[in-house]
Formats: sequence, structure tokens, C-alpha cells
Amino acid sequence: MSDAYAIRYFLGANSPQGFYSLYSELLPPETASAVYILKGGPGCGKSTLMGRVAEQLARAGETVEYILCSGDPASLDGVVLPRLGAALVDGTAPHIVEPKYPGVVEQYVNLGVCYDRAGLQEVRAELLGAMTGYKEHYRRAYRCLGAAEEILTDVRAALATRELEEKLSKRAKGILRRELKPLGTGQAGAVKQRFLDGVTHLGVLTLWDTVLAQCTRVYELSDRYGLAHPLLSRLLAGAVLGGYDAVACPDPMAPERLAHLLVPQAGLAFVTSVPERPFPGKPYRRLRLETMADQELLRRCRPRLRFALKVSAALVGEAVDSLAQAKAMHDGLEELYRPYVDFDRGTQMGEAVAREILALA
Repeated sequence: MSDAYAIRYFLGANSPQGFYSLYSELLPPETASAVYILKGGPGCGKSTLMGRVAEQLARAGETVEYILCSGDPASLDGVVLPRLGAALVDGTAPHIVEPKYPGVVEQYVNLGVCYDRAGLQEVRAELLGAMTGYKEHYRRAYRCLGAAEEILTDVRAALATRELEEKLSKRAKGILRRELKPLGTGQAGAVKQRFLDGVTHLGVLTLWDTVLAQCTRVYELSDRYGLAHPLLSRLLAGAVLGGYDAVACPDPMAPERLAHLLVPQAGLAFVTSVPERPFPGKPYRRLRLETMADQELLRRCRPRLRFALKVSAALVGEAVDSLAQAKAMHDGLEELYRPYVDFDRGTQMGEAVAREILALA
């Protein structure tokens, strides 16, 4: 693993269905040592607290997995310490997290106590207005993403044939034989789900550094038409059956479908790329999935597919614009709160959490 790259994922997605949450995948509570659920509204310092704790743990030599906010990738929604079985997570809406084993595994950290409630009454009217406004921008973004995905579903259906399915299956079997020989442990591997992509106010992002931080061999699946899911699902099943732990990365535009697969245990990744977001490094192997489709069918459909991709991209662009407007309004909301927050108290709470986590080592 290279120290030059950070391990970062999303656990929530701005999707055609609205906000799609994988926060139940943060850590298995049955095996976790400690999960700190942060509560508190805008501007109270949740992301800052998590960042400071992560920094202390990283300096102590711990591997840190950063969970980014899909609304603002510069902000943290969670921090996972895999070796210690510990995590911190923003448990407020839309990614509400509640304890399964309260007091035994999970505990609340109430940053709401850092608010000056009396002072906030001075800006009550402005706060109420800002709360309502930014949520409407999210609703418009989700409508645009829904329309875009309807078009992308049609694109995938146009090229889906039994012949393509058989080719992808055959390719998956060959890769498994070559790259993921069974470990012989007699046990299946574990799967955790993470989003590697996010539809954000900055555009559609893919966290390529996360791949490079964990995997030295990368299969780049060039996939402008969204054909990779059958291949990735077979690779996932084969890897897990062979005893490998895997990170399954759904597509935020279609969370029931896989977009990427990481097998850090083997230093191996399978990532999809599109012309707008090519893999930035030199791949170990590169597969152009459109070459596996029926070429005569592809030739006949190409004008229709080109138009569909153009329209869906425009709709995603509209969604991104709405997310940017929501982000601007949320920033304004935090500015209203900020003068009425006791950040020193929040810092003290973060230091106490860091000490408790370090004591687990």
C-alpha cells in the first residue's frame, strides 16, 4: 500500500431514487469495538471533529478510511479505523445512524450542546428560510438524475444480448483462473459495500486515489454504455468463493448495479471508466467492453446511443447545478450558525474521543 494516497469512499449517494444510504455498511456492529455517532446540526463542527481525530490516529500509525460527504466531498461524514474496529460517523439526516448495541458498541457524541441556543434566536427567521430552500434544490437534482437514469437504462437494454452475457461470463472465468486462485481456507471472503463514485456539486467524481492506495494491478474496463455489471458480479462471486475479502462499489446512478470491484487482499482492482473520467494511471490490463457487444447491433444503434448519452449527460449536468445551488445555500446556513458555536468545547470532545480510540490499540 502506498502512503501517497488516502483511502476515501462515499457511503451515501445522490441517486435517481434520492439519497441512497450504505451507512449500515460502516462497520459490522457485532465485531466492532466502538462506534461514535455524532449528532448536531449545521456548522457545529462534526466534520472538523472527525478530521482532527483521524489526523491523530494517522499520526499514531493507524490506517484510516475516510468517508466523504456526497453533498460536499471536502467534508467528512465518517472515519473508519479498520484495525481497531472503531469508527466515527455523522448520524444526522439524511444518513441517519442509530445504535444497534447502544453503550456496548455505539455511543452518541452530542455536538448540539456546543450551540448558544439563546443567541440563535436572533437569526431564527433566516435559519428557517435557509433550511427550506436548500432541500428543494436537492429534490430537483434527484428528478434530473431520475430522468437521466431512465435514458441510461434504455442504452443498456439496447445492447443486452445473450451473446454479450456469455462473453462476459467467459471473460470473468478466465480472469478468476488467472488472477484469483482460491486461497484454500475453506471460508468465503467478506464483502463490504462502498461508493467509489459520487454525483456531487463539483460534478461526477471517481476516487481513483483510493484504488491506487490499495491495489497495484488495475483492470480498466472502458465502459461508455454501462455493460460491466454482469462481469463484475461474476468476479465478485468468484473472489468471495475463493476466500478473498472484497469491496463492492455500486453505481450511484443505479445502486443495484456494480461499477467497480476492489480486492485489496490480492492487490487487484476492476474499475470502469468512461471518456469523461478515464483511469489516471497505467492499467495492468485494459478491456473495451463495447467490443464484446454485437457489432452489427452496435452499428445500427450508434446514432441513437450517441443521442441518449448526450441527453443523459445534460440531465446529470442540471443535477450538478442544483447540487451546487444546494451547497451554496447550506454554506450560508452554516455561516448563520457559526457565530453561535463553542468550537473550543467541540475540540475538547474530539480529543476525548481520540484518547478513547487510542486506548483500544
